[in-house]
Amino acid sequence: MTLPVIGLPCCRWWLKDSQFFHLVGEKYLRAATWAGGAPILLPALGEEAPLAQWLDMVDGLLFTGSPSNIEPHHYGEARREGDFNDPERDATTLPLVRAALDAGVPLLGICRGLQEINVALGGSLHGQVHALPGMRDHREQGDTLDAQYGLAHPLTLAEGGVLHQALGATHAEVNSLHGQGIRTLGAGLRAEAWAPDGLIEAFSVAEAKSFAVAVQWHPEWRIDAHPLSRALFTAFGDACRQRRAARLAA
Repeated sequence: MTLPVIGLPCCRWWLKDSQFFHLVGEKYLRAATWAGGAPILLPALGEEAPLAQWLDMVDGLLFTGSPSNIEPHHYGEARREGDFNDPERDATTLPLVRAALDAGVPLLGICRGLQEINVALGGSLHGQVHALPGMRDHREQGDTLDAQYGLAHPLTLAEGGVLHQALGATHAEVNSLHGQGIRTLGAGLRAEAWAPDGLIEAFSVAEAKSFAVAVQWHPEWRIDAHPLSRALFTAFGDACRQRRAARLAA
């Protein structure tokens, strides 16, 4: 049986003061492979992106994390000084989210990917969670990758939710490497997990035709070391395989 094709939308960055490159972090490609998929890159072409053709090709979409933030005008706010944005990625992923949900393509969003799905469905974001009264600093801590991706805080999972059912537990520990976070949930989204300060850390699309979950932490980092990460990528991979089988049988 051929592997399900998992599409990963690219970032578009100006590198070496010379030209733009479309790229995806290797850890996300390896995570798609861990889930049993054949990863392909989807360039950040904005309005020129052939969304319908992409959706005919893929059996799942993995919306990755990135150092960049979504431009605030997409959720009704002004641009923040010093913000690192990627407008071509925004122009590609936001309509891609909506089209993929309409087509029933399995989705998994991670960090920026969670924020993209939320904003695509009308939700909004806190620009600096750490600046809010009563909220913890969710940004990465330490100078090494092991420290930055180390377990940072406990997580409470919604009883009976997708993550609870996948893991078989209502509590977990996760890493934390983000400055922004969910302010309001987009239409049709259901909270799946919360940090101790009440910040929504995961959601699912309530009426989705297939698997559609997004998380604020980074489960792609050392998947095998964390039961919740294994459960998440297993469920995503299963959904991609089901779509692949249905497409081949049609």
